[in-house]
Amino acid sequence: MAPDAVRLDEYLDPASTVLLTVECQRGVVGPDSALPELAAVARSSGALANVARLVAGAHDAGVQVVHAVAERRPDGRGASRNARLFRAAERLPVQQTAGSTAVRVADPIPVSEGDLVVRRLHGLSPIAGTEVDALLRNVGCRTLVVTGVSANVAVPNAVFDAVNLGYTAVVPTDAIAGVPADYTPAMVRHTLALVATLTSTDAVLSCWRRPGHGR
Repeated sequence: MAPDAVRLDEYLDPASTVLLTVECQRGVVGPDSALPELAAVARSSGALANVARLVAGAHDAGVQVVHAVAERRPDGRGASRNARLFRAAERLPVQQTAGSTAVRVADPIPVSEGDLVVRRLHGLSPIAGTEVDALLRNVGCRTLVVTGVSANVAVPNAVFDAVNLGYTAVVPTDAIAGVPADYTPAMVRHTLALVATLTSTDAVLSCWRRPGHGR
């Protein structure tokens, strides 16, 4: 294996790796999304399909999966309003209301009984201010594989938080999406490349299928 492949193999030990899906919920990337442009890019780019492939591969390899879902109470209590993004979300025709179909993990991503689903009512981050850090430590995580949407806000936020908390962040760049579509590769090149290990869905899955990995 090439040196980068060797390092990736070391990072992605199933016993100490967690796969995180970020806001891959029906109301964000599904057919009835509140953000149709983002949903269209996530699907047309193959990012959503690659998230589904990674989740299925994680299940096969015994890698813990965590789904981070953003939602709000019907009355909006506790929701953040200190940024333009939050105020705009309040006016969207599809609301990410707790208990609704909008906050269910989107097809074609498989969800198993062993997956952890973490729901947050506030903020931009799927990690800071949520249960995720404690859960990662409790399952022995050292490497966090970050996937999902959006490359504009939540995905880089998750990577920064993971790195600040001492985890190694791995990003399969074909399993994240943002808008406009050409923003994502620029953000990856100029921002995520500085703090995360960049790879592909195929490389991660190949690593998990190697002898000695998996169930």
